[in-house]
Amino acid sequence: MQGMIIDWIAHNALNLPNKTATIELPSGRRETYAQMHDRVGRIAGWLQALGVGRGDRVGVLALNSIDTMDIIFATWRIGAVHLALNFRLTPTELDYIIGNAEPKVLISDVELAETVGALTVSIEHMVEMDGLGGDTDFEARTREATPVTEMLELEPEDQCMLMYSSGTTGLPKGVIITCGMMLWAQVNAGAAMGCTQDMVSLAVMPLFHIGGLQVFTCPALFAGGTAVTMRTFDPGATLDAFSDKELGVTHFLGVPAIFNALRDHPKNPQSDFSGLHTVIAGAEAVPASLVNWWAERGVVIQEGYGMTENVASCCILGRDDVTDHIGSAGKALRHTQIRIAREDGTEADPGESGEIWCRGPVVTPGYWRRGDVDEETFVDDWLRTGDIGSRDAEGFIYIEDRLKDMYISGGENVYPAEIENILYELKEIREVAVIGVPDERWGESGCAVVALKEGAEISPEAILEHCRPRLARFKHPNHVVFVDELPRNATGKVLKFELRKTIKP
Repeated sequence: MQGMIIDWIAHNALNLPNKTATIELPSGRRETYAQMHDRVGRIAGWLQALGVGRGDRVGVLALNSIDTMDIIFATWRIGAVHLALNFRLTPTELDYIIGNAEPKVLISDVELAETVGALTVSIEHMVEMDGLGGDTDFEARTREATPVTEMLELEPEDQCMLMYSSGTTGLPKGVIITCGMMLWAQVNAGAAMGCTQDMVSLAVMPLFHIGGLQVFTCPALFAGGTAVTMRTFDPGATLDAFSDKELGVTHFLGVPAIFNALRDHPKNPQSDFSGLHTVIAGAEAVPASLVNWWAERGVVIQEGYGMTENVASCCILGRDDVTDHIGSAGKALRHTQIRIAREDGTEADPGESGEIWCRGPVVTPGYWRRGDVDEETFVDDWLRTGDIGSRDAEGFIYIEDRLKDMYISGGENVYPAEIENILYELKEIREVAVIGVPDERWGESGCAVVALKEGAEISPEAILEHCRPRLARFKHPNHVVFVDELPRNATGKVLKFELRKTIKP
């Protein structure tokens, strides 16, 4: 289908030139579609002048700003690939990702200068911005560039993005995202979540996450709506944004930790939520008590389920279904198929638990330079999600557990193997298992279950301190529990489900 991929920003600039495309909080910077089209073109021209071409990676390591979206669309305009980098990672963690992805350019936020300065990998071009439109190298080069006004001819299978998700082995995997995946994800969002020209999305989650990007920043810019981004999540400022009638926020994504923070903020009782049309919770199950509390304030929280591998576009609980189906992630989106598979790959019966598989045009073709992982992850054209769930007779999906040992803390995926590898550096530890335990603030947090070598002594504080310089903050375990030995099965595998039942930190 030649010519199927269009330039969203150029199209909206032609048809809605004076419509506000992006707004940035708290700075107040904003762009119309005509202004965004020009700026995207100038960034594209500058990147081309650096030698960036089709398929080259352009890394962005930055807090949220409208610049990030401008860079993404500029990258796509010249057929290059946006490399989304998690600013919460340590230099060591970023070194691996950057070394694997090999970006030609790294655009970084001045606030992250210390992290960038500690990187050891070689990058051809490194440029700094401030995410505020200030007098930086990035702004100077953008102003001087000759704009590129037309997108390269792209096909649905062409790669446009690379996002890394941590692996169960501790090594992150680069998820290949194509132009076609992004297109069909917008179609899914429009049909199921009211993503139209009238929408105003607010992103408080980071744009390096598929959640912050796809729910709902990209759908807003695809539909010709307005995408608002907040530099970092601030509960008071978020409540102010909801109440601001001139801003007019209609669409919002949060994780349970965000909804808890908004609920507990002193501004909440005076806040106005009447403008909110679609409020989605993702990343983990939302407690019924939290859903009910917000419902009493007039906010209907719809639970959704998705992952980087399917552009966060898997299933959603319909607004009218929330009351009767709390705890469900809803039904499959229009262009996503879901099956619940038994261990032998056959379809599970209604109500029977199995692994969630999905397929469709939103599903990744594979992982960057990881053919070994592709073989484990795909069965024909079905993606094995690694999550356990069931589907009832009406087609509602329930997420029950994780086949892998991952847990989610404050909306961030945490993989125990990575933390365990770090803890095994301590000579006093004989064996260790990290599990997720309930946490009132973050949903889940890490607990290190430690068996020491005979005669060895080490304090919980020393164990936790060992993690701090080596792991991003959201990966730090909050608890340490000592045991004589870890429970294992006949083949020696640690029985983490037993630990989750018995360990109470």
